[in-house]
Amino acid sequence: MRLVSLLAASLGLASSLSAQAPRPFTVEDALALGDVAEPRVSPDGQWIAYTVTRLDLVEDSSHSNIYRVPFGGGEAISLTSSTKSNTSPRFSPDGRYLAFLSDREEDETQIFVMDLQGGEPRRVSSLPSGVSDFEWSPDGTRMVLVSRDPDPNKPAKGEQERKAEPPLVINRLQFKRDGQGYLEERRNHLYVLEVGKGETQQLTRGPFDDSEPVWSPDGNEIAFVSNRTENPDANDNTDLFLVPASGGDPRQITTNSGADRSPVFSPDGRFIAHVSVTEPELIWYAIDQLAVVPADGGAARVLTATLDRNVRRPRFSADGAHIVFLLEDSGNQHLARIDLEGSRIERLVDGPVELSDFHVSPSGELAFLQSEPGLPAEIFAWSNGTSRRLSHVNDALLSDVRLGEVENVHFESRDGTPVEGFITKPPGFEPGRRYPTLLWIHGGPVSQYATGFEAMWQVFAGAGYVVVAANPRGSSGYGKDFSHAIWADWGNKDFEDVMAAVEHAIELGYSDPHRLGVGGWSYGGILTNYVITKTDRFQAATSGASETNYLACYGNDHYQHEWEKELGLPWENVERYIDLSPFTHVANIVTPTLILCGEHDWNVPLSQSEQLYQALRRRGVETTLVIYPGQSHSIRKPSYQKDRYERYLAWFGRFLGEGPTDARPTHPF
Repeated sequence: MRLVSLLAASLGLASSLSAQAPRPFTVEDALALGDVAEPRVSPDGQWIAYTVTRLDLVEDSSHSNIYRVPFGGGEAISLTSSTKSNTSPRFSPDGRYLAFLSDREEDETQIFVMDLQGGEPRRVSSLPSGVSDFEWSPDGTRMVLVSRDPDPNKPAKGEQERKAEPPLVINRLQFKRDGQGYLEERRNHLYVLEVGKGETQQLTRGPFDDSEPVWSPDGNEIAFVSNRTENPDANDNTDLFLVPASGGDPRQITTNSGADRSPVFSPDGRFIAHVSVTEPELIWYAIDQLAVVPADGGAARVLTATLDRNVRRPRFSADGAHIVFLLEDSGNQHLARIDLEGSRIERLVDGPVELSDFHVSPSGELAFLQSEPGLPAEIFAWSNGTSRRLSHVNDALLSDVRLGEVENVHFESRDGTPVEGFITKPPGFEPGRRYPTLLWIHGGPVSQYATGFEAMWQVFAGAGYVVVAANPRGSSGYGKDFSHAIWADWGNKDFEDVMAAVEHAIELGYSDPHRLGVGGWSYGGILTNYVITKTDRFQAATSGASETNYLACYGNDHYQHEWEKELGLPWENVERYIDLSPFTHVANIVTPTLILCGEHDWNVPLSQSEQLYQALRRRGVETTLVIYPGQSHSIRKPSYQKDRYERYLAWFGRFLGEGPTDARPTHPF
């Protein structure tokens, strides 16, 4: 009787534990995650402000709010709680006020300021086209703003809407841009706002776009980024300029033929550090380098010429002796610093984590965003050589789910080239059993998968799939030659690399070679198109926001400059455009393919997805075309994001089945 009682108790306990066991990660979990961003340390180093963006499926929108957490650790405090967008937190130089961007009062985004000692935020800007960026002056009395020229065709408040929109008259070489529409002569310019008076003075004018303003430490000048060449639409040659804060003519301080951007002054005002592209002919395959230029004039010096890795977001240390920056390398972004002579690079935060943003206070405190395979980005603080986590935005949600293990893998491509990737296993993965597998391809092509949290991988893993994600040639993070290897040769070396990734997963015993799917978005969709024209090894594919017929892309997407650089003018190089296009080989496709795109995508236009869909339908290949109304290249509306996840799962579930199988012999590619 005692044994029976113990068995019953044991079974009851096991049942209870099973009921309490974390469940797999789902679509609903992916949509419920809070997106942490924009860390800003207060001038005294006591606080860190940051934003959290959440999706609202009921309102079918998203909203961002601002939080504050003590630098030394403690409870986070919500500073805003509206259902509107509250972003770009900026402490005043004395730390008493926090300014931010918000659309809480009207359609246009304006600047609001809150007294951190109490009181409601008050609006301090009223530009007709709103504000897209701003920074406090060193004395806290002014702000520099970025705003677009007013729309002359927009009715004033109280004025009746016109029955018909006036025709668009286009004269620019670069005449369209995804998310912006057709480009007229309305440009982004700089303004200075007197905070106490609410008066605004326009600083820059002309047929140029001005951005990324930063104040000199003495408050007398403002550095900014602009392309002021004779025909800015024909090149990417942005330079750094300085303009008197009281008004006057800008003076150019860099002369590099490539893009110079992300300026930041040294604490003593003598130098400006910035990101510089010294090989503009390589377009997006070029390396982003770190440079410094004297603020009073002189030649810029590149500090990372021998590094062969991308740098981002330079910031001076509080003492001005070093420049801190994000260093992209081998599936990670690390926090690093370099001395002003460029003689020594030191990694401050290293290891298998992904850093995406950081900020240094005037007193030297440093905060950053860190993500890990099992942790979406959170706020971390760094001091005395160590880092510690401060925010816990998604802890409650993650405590209820069981994530798939992410394994960092290295393997060789067909020609012996080393390639890095990541394999995500389903929760409860059983060694010795083979799982349906999805090859998921990143966009870019010059981008990379990293050791950060990927909701897409976890959704697929939670549904029972092994997910294979590689950084094929063309990816960033491995040097210029690795990235440049696919120049005018898309879909060959990178195809071999992603196929080698799948073969590696099969050799490890993880993947069922008879149940394979492939997909991706943007260049991930483009490379998917190459995959399914070159092999029939996949039982299902999803091609998201992809291009397939490159002759039809020129003048239809917004990459005219890049097409010309890489492939030449289409009427002079017709065969090159045709030979490189997946559409030329569409007769080889037998893989059932789900095709998705935003209705207003001008990055990779809907017409490209429509052509692929029409060709597959005409040939009798199983296919469906999904168009998201009103969406551009990024699918923003929460209900459409949910729909996309669910369609992926339904499509792959239909053709790959569910659950693992016993080990089967591998099938060579």
